[in-house]
Amino acid sequence: MVTYTTLLDKPISESAPRKAPEPLLREALGAALRSFRADKGVTLRELAEASRVSPGYLSELERGRKEVSSELLASVCHALGASVADVLIEAAGSMALQAAQEDLARV
Repeated sequence: MVTYTTLLDKPISESAPRKAPEPLLREALGAALRSFRADKGVTLRELAEASRVSPGYLSELERGRKEVSSELLASVCHALGASVADVLIEAAGSMALQAAQEDLARV
């Protein structure tokens, strides 16, 4: 068995280009929910009442501070007249767009 040793000018963490952290799903979902709510012209309080979620918790979701359960997401989407799939697609699209913009900025 042969062992090789490599000497580096800099530690690997310093020599490797730093990649921006991936956007969080909870933040993308929150932005998508806020966008759908704004498009419908519904206030936070109205949506909270219709979806049976407290306004404070709904605000935390929209700001990407809380993870949303699938049941709660379904309730909010139903109150908005949107499907869970529509909101997920919107969130995934915004995450992909953000990643593409970061890639382009590095070029």
